[in-house]
Formats: sequence, C-alpha cells, structure tokens
Amino acid sequence: MVNSEDAHEPTQKLERPRDEFGRPLPAGSVSRLKLEDFDALSIEENHQLGKRYFNERQFFGAHEAWETAWRDARGTDDEEFFKGLSQLGAGYTHYQRGNAHGAQALVRRGLGRIAQYGSTHRGIDINMLARDAAEQADRFEAAERREEAPPQVNPPEL
Repeated sequence: MVNSEDAHEPTQKLERPRDEFGRPLPAGSVSRLKLEDFDALSIEENHQLGKRYFNERQFFGAHEAWETAWRDARGTDDEEFFKGLSQLGAGYTHYQRGNAHGAQALVRRGLGRIAQYGSTHRGIDINMLARDAAEQADRFEAAERREEAPPQVNPPEL
C-alpha cells in the first residue's frame, strides 16, 4: 500500500489493477481505481469517506472504507454497524456490475446488520436507508428470478 501525506488524497491502495467497479484487470494494466490508504485513517475518517463514496455512487470505495472501519471496530458496539455498511457497499457494487444475485444478497445481509442500531446512527437515517434499500433488494431478487440484469434504481443517499 502507498501511504499518502494527505490521507484524503486518493492513492493507489490496491496493488492489483482494477476497474472503476473494483473488478481485477489483467496484470500490467493501468488501474482505473484510485483509493485512499484506509488503513492509515481513523474509524471516523473511514466512516465519513464511506458515506462520501456511497453518495458519489463509488460503491466499491465505500465498501473498502467501511470494511476497514469494521475491522478496526471489532469488539466494539459498532462492529456490526460497519460490517453491515460494508456489505451494503458490496451489494451496490454487485448492482453496478450487473449481478442481481450478489446485489440482493449483500444488500439484505447489510440491512439485517444495521437494523439493530435504531432509527439513526452515526449520522445515517437507518429507517430511510432500510426502506429504500429493501425495496431495491426486492427488485434485484425479482430480476434474478427472471434471469435478468438488475433493474435501474436510484440507490439511497446517506
């Protein structure tokens, strides 16, 4: 990993070249994904980056930021919260990749984890997020049953 003097300036976090949706590219390719060195950031910094990436529809970056926050929050009351947000980021990454099964499975799994945190937690309206994301997971599942790509949706904003 590359450390950055300005932790919020995107750097090449992943050594393996990836496209903008986090999919691996052939060795020697130029990576189209630039991410911060999440390991150098605090839980709160990663949470804020996760929200920013999610709202910017850069779901793989959101997943990576919250996955780091989850790892750093192990053993705390927020462990499941960050794990759930990371799964939501991964679910919407699958949506962007056209994978209806992965989208619905991970969105539902993430929602199940964050539901225990009440109506709002750490600046996120969980009720709104759960309502919108659950409806979209239903649509992803219906597309999966029809063996279709996920339908166009407008993912929730945090």
